[in-house]
Amino acid sequence: MKFLVPYLPRLSPRSFHYLQSCKPLSSISTNRFKWNSTTNVVITNPTLVIMESCSTMSQLRQIQAHMTRTGLITHTFPMSRLLAFCALADTGDIRYANVLFDHIEKPNIYMWNTMIRGYCKAKIPTMAFFFFLQMVRQQVDMDCRSLVFALKACEQFARVFVGESVHCMIRKLGFDSELLLRNGLIHFYAHCGCLKLARKLFDESSFKDVVTWTSMIDGYTAQDYSDEAINLFNLMLLSDIEPNEVTLIAVLSACSQKGDISMGKTIHEFIRKKDKNYSLNLQNALLDMYVKCGSLVTARELFDNMEVRDVFSWTSLVNGHAKSGDLEYAKKLFDQIPERNVVSWNALIAGYSQNKRPEEALKLFHEMIGEGIIPVEHTLVSVLSACSQLSCLNLGQWIYQYYINEKRLHFSVTLANSLIDMYAKCGSIDAAEQVFSAMSTRDLVSWNSMIAAYAANGPAKQAVNLFDHMTCMGLKPDNITFVSLLTACSHGGLVSKGREYFDTMERNYGIKPQREHYACMIDLLGRAGLLEEAYKLITNMPMETCEAAWGALLNACRMHGNIKLAKFSACNLLSLDPEDSGIYVLLANICANGRKWGDVKMVRSLMREKGVKKLPGRSFIEIDGEIKEFLAADESHPESQQIYNVLNEIFFLSKLEDSDPQPINELTLLG
Repeated sequence: MKFLVPYLPRLSPRSFHYLQSCKPLSSISTNRFKWNSTTNVVITNPTLVIMESCSTMSQLRQIQAHMTRTGLITHTFPMSRLLAFCALADTGDIRYANVLFDHIEKPNIYMWNTMIRGYCKAKIPTMAFFFFLQMVRQQVDMDCRSLVFALKACEQFARVFVGESVHCMIRKLGFDSELLLRNGLIHFYAHCGCLKLARKLFDESSFKDVVTWTSMIDGYTAQDYSDEAINLFNLMLLSDIEPNEVTLIAVLSACSQKGDISMGKTIHEFIRKKDKNYSLNLQNALLDMYVKCGSLVTARELFDNMEVRDVFSWTSLVNGHAKSGDLEYAKKLFDQIPERNVVSWNALIAGYSQNKRPEEALKLFHEMIGEGIIPVEHTLVSVLSACSQLSCLNLGQWIYQYYINEKRLHFSVTLANSLIDMYAKCGSIDAAEQVFSAMSTRDLVSWNSMIAAYAANGPAKQAVNLFDHMTCMGLKPDNITFVSLLTACSHGGLVSKGREYFDTMERNYGIKPQREHYACMIDLLGRAGLLEEAYKLITNMPMETCEAAWGALLNACRMHGNIKLAKFSACNLLSLDPEDSGIYVLLANICANGRKWGDVKMVRSLMREKGVKKLPGRSFIEIDGEIKEFLAADESHPESQQIYNVLNEIFFLSKLEDSDPQPINELTLLG
């Protein structure tokens, strides 16, 4: 073995004695820097004993210098330990490992395998596979582990065909009956989403160990096939193989996906009966299952009994309470987390955003940035949703510029969809179009978001054209597509087109019209003045009529002054939601416009009897990055007098511009 180390420092006897005095490292350091330490070899050489406790590259270089000076580095085993630390330790350096490997005349199979593993660990699969190909070209006698590590590298590639080539080599070498490799292949195909191939290998295996079962169960869970994962777990319990902790975590994750609390409790009881050691990972999996199945009381009991908790434990509970709408308790838990990470922040920000409290969501986002936490995709999706709710265009534009344009974050399809939605709801349809056009890959949500953007902002024909383009490309619309499409037809007055789409939904696309589709059609017909047809459609709905349908009809009555039908619609709406002040207000305005003052008085009396109060209108405006809220007749703002003076001036100027001003009848307003 030749080895040149002109750049390595000479390790003085004093330095070497210092390293010896540091041995063994503390238990904390040993756990933190554990790196494939040997368990089946008794090491007696003092230098190699120190080597096993090495924790930094600086220490490693000093040890290497001493091994070079003493000639120990020319031996295979010491060299393999140096290589293993550089390639596999958390504090190692895979590039340095490559330099070491290049100076080895005849690397053994362990060294080759170490390099493949090291590059897999470093998430550089091309280099890992390069070393595997070099083994093939140099006709190195590889073992099963070489092929397993090659498959691990293939899991990191975007396409499955590279792994299939390794599978072919396994067959040629006659290793396909080896359990280790069968398990590796099942794991590879399951990881890549080729579940049929994985299951075929699983079923063909004459002998299955716990890894075989777990790989297949975990594969189903990872691809959201929770039923198959749970069924396979039940079959496993009938076999002679007992599940291990990884199996239980995988099947608990399947229960979380499915919301199967019954099966989750069964697994929990199984763990109790087997008297299995509750590791933190297993406790967190149980906690996550109870949270996602909506059993927050049990989750809290489990959390309180945990002797050790990590950030995942806390975040899981925060997420559960935030999603259930108990944001005050979620915030209380969040404030108690000893060390928060980006996932913790995401859980609370998403909770506020999803529960229609966008101001708090944006405030948290600013606090998160202030604490130096770098947001991820999920963070920005929730923040963009909050921007949409507040029409906070400036912050949305800053997010796009800072994180997307400056490439601080990967521009994923999900993030692009959120941006389209945000721009559309802020009225910036051109910006939404630009994002949509710039997308290299689009999913159905992308098309739906853009169609909805056109529907909400006016250009109905563009929504129709985009739908036609989408279907020509072979994409199958869903029920959300048709809600946006029918809304576009309604806003654009495209009655015949709307009828056509509604009539062909089920026949051409297999989508049975739901309540929301009927509501869109009633709105379409009502806006066009076809009130009788709208009323006929609402009374012939094959399901119970919803608030949206009656609301659409009531609004149409307002537009076309049909007081009789308005009363009937309002009566049905109030039977569904008697506390909605907007229904009373709208009906009173319709009656006032028709000069039915007795009806107006009756509606006002009914509101008083029911104890219903008109909620004041409110609006938001963004000033210097801060959201300001204004209520109708609000005088709480310190500059309210100046604000009202400006509004009066604007109102006066608008009246001068109006050639035929219409007097505002205060009887048309309630409150």
